[in-house]
Amino acid sequence: MPSKETVRRQRTMGGAVGVIVLSMALVYHFFPRVFHVDPTRVSTQRGMNLGPVSAASSGARLPAPLSSQAEVDAGPPLTLAPTDVIVARTGNKNTHLPEQLSADTPEVEALLDRAGKALRGGQLVGDKEGAAALYTEALQLKPDSRRAAQGMYEVRARLVAEIGQDIAVGDADAAMELLNELKPLPGSQEEVAQLETKMKTLAQVRPMLAKAANLLQQGKVDQPKGGNALELYRQVQQLDADNAIAGQGISQVQRAVLDRALAAVAQNDFKGASDALTEAGTILPGSQPLQDVQGRVDGIRHQKATGVLAQARSALDAGNLALAQQLAGQAKDISEDVPGLSDFQERLTNARLYSSYKPGQVFNDRYVDLPGQTPAMVVIPTGSFTMGAPDDEPGRNDAEMPQHQVTIAKGFAMSRADITIGQFRDFVRASGYQPDSIKLGGASVYDERSGAMRDDPEASWQSDYAGRSTSEDKLPVVNVSWNDAKAYADWLSQRTGKRYRLPSEAEFEYALRGGTTTRYWWGNGTPTRKVENLTGSGDRSQSGRRWSNAFANYRDGYWGPAPVMSFEANPYGLYDINGNVSAWVQDCWHDNYIRAPLDGSAWVNPGCSVRVVRGGSWGSSPEQVRSAYRQGAEGGVRSGRVGFRVLREL
Repeated sequence: MPSKETVRRQRTMGGAVGVIVLSMALVYHFFPRVFHVDPTRVSTQRGMNLGPVSAASSGARLPAPLSSQAEVDAGPPLTLAPTDVIVARTGNKNTHLPEQLSADTPEVEALLDRAGKALRGGQLVGDKEGAAALYTEALQLKPDSRRAAQGMYEVRARLVAEIGQDIAVGDADAAMELLNELKPLPGSQEEVAQLETKMKTLAQVRPMLAKAANLLQQGKVDQPKGGNALELYRQVQQLDADNAIAGQGISQVQRAVLDRALAAVAQNDFKGASDALTEAGTILPGSQPLQDVQGRVDGIRHQKATGVLAQARSALDAGNLALAQQLAGQAKDISEDVPGLSDFQERLTNARLYSSYKPGQVFNDRYVDLPGQTPAMVVIPTGSFTMGAPDDEPGRNDAEMPQHQVTIAKGFAMSRADITIGQFRDFVRASGYQPDSIKLGGASVYDERSGAMRDDPEASWQSDYAGRSTSEDKLPVVNVSWNDAKAYADWLSQRTGKRYRLPSEAEFEYALRGGTTTRYWWGNGTPTRKVENLTGSGDRSQSGRRWSNAFANYRDGYWGPAPVMSFEANPYGLYDINGNVSAWVQDCWHDNYIRAPLDGSAWVNPGCSVRVVRGGSWGSSPEQVRSAYRQGAEGGVRSGRVGFRVLREL
């Protein structure tokens, strides 16, 4: 990549060469005899490649034949096109030809043939063999000759076109010479008046053009304000819209500004390059050089931004989120539409909030020191919610008040379903842990005869909700204490190297609601489909018992827990979150939400013995299944209605 000094020298040399060429062209146009050139003998294109310049009376300009109408309608601006193109595009037919009373005599026809040959050869004026003189002689012999009148019209049209060209490129001497030849021709008074006006304008703009050329040489192309070449060229165009030198000068100014854009982008100054391109666009909007340089700059920006974004990806893969964010910002500053930027921003957000997982994604962590993996975990998105029950919610109680806004700023993952007997069995076998139902003996289980819960000293975590021994691994584990649930979460942390724990009460309610604000996550009343294992009026126990307080006209087919994931998931992808079995959470019990944390963290008091149980169960009344419902229980309680699920920090 060139250094700033190299670019500066290149720009200075290029600008100097351009100014020298422009200055020589101006001197050549304005004072051709300085170069020992006789403008009356010029027969080729002159000046700054601006198109053909008029010849003098010697008839040196040779028109090229036009091959098609496309050539007539295409090409450069009219004043810079070949003479034949100008005449063809402006029309060369005389609509006021005289009425010819008799045929042309042989003498007149001979004159007309010579005149036509001179016209085609570009010998318009200057001597008796010029087309103008021959057509004039023919008209003197036969004033009503239509060929002669049309020929004189074409001579006049060509002279007007050539004079216009000379004026456009600033060749006042050549223009005046041809204008003097045009004046005597019949019917030329209107064109002569217009051309004389243009000649006066040319005399006015010539010193302005010379000053502009000098400013170009000094490098004052568009600055300072009030003293730059661009402003002078604009002033010239206001006086003479077709002035070719002003147009070429403005092109030179734009080229200098475009060079600034290329120099800036070479030094990674993309803002400077963008500013220069914007300015160049105001000088000559849509020009080909502008489009070319814009394409080059865009290509360089794209290449540079792509490289920086690749570095950002490497930083993200290495876990350096701060550097990844910084590099992504640099890539965006270089090129906002760099491919892959939006996907990377999503990855970065997920990395910051969800450890590179995505909301709703399901995953398992593998154990690092023995075969196996964790329960399936689902990523819960960040957000805010109103915790607690509103004043008008039926069944609410003081423990659910006051409502308060809680913000979950960091994503977490929660087990898709309650921990099962099979999963808890793997833990007991691998760790040697002795659950409280074994160590302390028994649990509170369902009694079919009374329809109530009773203490059973023989029931354990391997028993079902009624105290019967079961080998059904897919059933949620029940009859476990808060300590048992915490021990399982701690064991997952040890086996995976990740941070597993019980969810906080706020995290549980946030996940349970799944973004809803209704009484239940499925709505405000009895579900119209099987969404959870609930107390339905259509359910029956083995002995035919019915629920005294149940969801009317609902039947899920279970009396007691169902195998996990037997029903629908809530909007966050969690199964059995508000049915099947209730769950232990991390918090200590508080009678209300006064001074409750607002960040989703657990509300824990050292040494507390009463913990919080959240979520409905297979035996909960409709009021106890509400999303806001909460209850407290001694941490050592084992119940056939209570299990747990785990949370993994991200």
